[in-house]
Amino acid sequence: MSLDKINEIDAIGIDNQTEVAVLSIIDELDWEEEKNHLILLQEKINMYLSFIESGEIFDAYPDAKNRNIEIRIFAGYELPEIAIEFLNKALGIVAEAGFKLCWKVVG
Repeated sequence: MSLDKINEIDAIGIDNQTEVAVLSIIDELDWEEEKNHLILLQEKINMYLSFIESGEIFDAYPDAKNRNIEIRIFAGYELPEIAIEFLNKALGIVAEAGFKLCWKVVG
């Protein structure tokens, strides 16, 4: 999957250790075009929130029912300061909606 495939869930599953339903965003893009990258990331997070809040997640993945839900971003490149600032703001918004957001650089 790809960050630029805005209307697709990259991966979904249950974390075996925490029993949390996890929706993963695979961000393989570099940060040469920071503004565009941030827009794509924002759109993808918003789409994931809509997918969760609409209940569509439970139709697509019934095992998510009665579980905490988390959005995890797996970044292929080190995050610039502007991305960390954005994600910290997004973390608060996602938390207000009742879910968790986290990220990890894997590249």
